[in-house]
Amino acid sequence: MASSGTIIAHVFTSRAQLPVSGALVALLQPNSGGKPTLLALRVTDESGFTSPVRLPTPDLAQGTSPGGETPYALVTLWCEAPGYGYQVVEGIEVYPGVETIQDVELVPLSRPETIGSANGSTTVITPPTL
Repeated sequence: MASSGTIIAHVFTSRAQLPVSGALVALLQPNSGGKPTLLALRVTDESGFTSPVRLPTPDLAQGTSPGGETPYALVTLWCEAPGYGYQVVEGIEVYPGVETIQDVELVPLSRPETIGSANGSTTVITPPTL
């Protein structure tokens, strides 16, 4: 019997957990070949949550015996939003029949740096995004 679990990202900033709306969340599954597989892309709502993503997981019974599969699927989460640094969370465990909520704290970027030049023009340097 095929099993599945669900993951939701909760994206916020500061210890007060202020929601970050409009953050892009990518869920990836690591592969032994090196390149991860993209499972889903979601955008956070005004409360900082993504819609649920259902993922295939190993059957729970297979993970209860010695030498069996791990009873969860491993997921990597990438998250970015304008004005914030990006965040990567690796090794998230998604169990069959369980809704996993992964908290992701984004740190606001400092103001863009302004560099003056001899001819009076101004160059603005902003940090790169994903």
